[in-house]
Amino acid sequence: VQLAESGGGLVQPGGSLRLSCVASGFTSSSYTMRWYRQAAGKEREMVATIYSVGRSTVYADSVKGRFTISRDNAKNAVYLQMNSLKPEDTAIYYCRALQSLTRDYWGQGTQVTVSS
Repeated sequence: VQLAESGGGLVQPGGSLRLSCVASGFTSSSYTMRWYRQAAGKEREMVATIYSVGRSTVYADSVKGRFTISRDNAKNAVYLQMNSLKPEDTAIYYCRALQSLTRDYWGQGTQVTVSS
């Protein structure tokens, strides 16, 4: 079982990045998929959620209107489109697949740095 994030990097303020998270070893379509982030010296926070049923979404107030979470079940993947990036978006971004207490998987994270 593995979640592999990619797409992080260095971007200027106002720029965009698209993060990808590909699942292997299980079928992610029946899982709630979430993106979290953790900035240096801060607690990990939930950024965006997409549910398996109806594909409804939830966002942290700090990213509403700028970030979009989506999923492609055929590719066993979830994405996070990040627009209008700010320096305060700098963090390690993690993907999580959640179905139950015993089916709860995390990726290793991808670094996003927003700086001029």
